[in-house]
Amino acid sequence: MKQIFSSRNLVMPEVNIGQALIPKNSRVIWNHNGTAPGIWIEKDDKIFIAMPGVPYEMKAMFDNEIIPDLKKKFAEKNNSVLLQKTLLTTGIGESSLSERLGDLNDLLGDSKLAFLPSSWGVRLRINAEAKNEKDAEEKISRIEGMIRAKAEDYIYGINEEKLEETVVKILKERNRTLSVAESCTGGRISSTIVSVAGSSKFYMGGICAYSNLEKIKILNIKKDTIEKFGAVSEKTATEMAKGVRKLMQTDYAISTTGIAGPTGGSEEKPVGLVWIGFASEEKSFALSFLFGNLREINIQRSSYRALEILRRELLNIKIKF
Repeated sequence: MKQIFSSRNLVMPEVNIGQALIPKNSRVIWNHNGTAPGIWIEKDDKIFIAMPGVPYEMKAMFDNEIIPDLKKKFAEKNNSVLLQKTLLTTGIGESSLSERLGDLNDLLGDSKLAFLPSSWGVRLRINAEAKNEKDAEEKISRIEGMIRAKAEDYIYGINEEKLEETVVKILKERNRTLSVAESCTGGRISSTIVSVAGSSKFYMGGICAYSNLEKIKILNIKKDTIEKFGAVSEKTATEMAKGVRKLMQTDYAISTTGIAGPTGGSEEKPVGLVWIGFASEEKSFALSFLFGNLREINIQRSSYRALEILRRELLNIKIKF
């Protein structure tokens, strides 16, 4: 949970040093990870803080010096605490999620809930204020419980967690392996998965088969399948997932094939049409999606949707997109 403190109603006198007016309570903030210090200035009921721009120096200074000092300084002046927690959802739109949650007044009371949509999902940011941290945490917990009761299957994490981290965690818990066959996503899924530390134990590899020839030659897609149904089809996506799973000898496999755009579509198969395949020992299938005509958004949504299909299969979640 994130804790936010106010910095109002401070009156700090000034002293004249040379040509500058320096508030009495100004001070140096020591930089333990570098040579450039920061500075803390109090003036006109406000606090000004300057820190080095080097990220790891600034972050350490902020976490180890600034936040503790702010908490200490305003602990007695604040009569309330504001806590924040974000639930991460995917596979459901903002309006559908709002309908599922129902009357927000009954849900929230005096707390607040923000719907923050993006190309991959909707973040639900809960803000609760109370006299102390314990009471604020209880409000957050109550609201979270009510949200999960209505939308649990769509929630994959909290705060800064990522969908790929959730998937790798589940694979680790179940000691299962994964492989990926990509066409329209061009390796994006593989790149996303390997960004998670420890994924090498469960992710065996991926094949980026962009051309039909490579689909046939490497993934063993039947030539008749592509000639009869096309590269962007349910049959091809399913065979891609089955082919890479067999090639990599993994427990699970996912695949993508589609028309990312902005050109290449037709009336029958418009830009944004994507088929995502799944294969395991027990079953194989493919689902179609229409993501629109923006190429980068299509690639991003296809990648996240493939990971979400995998997550639901791993957890045996039986809901439709």
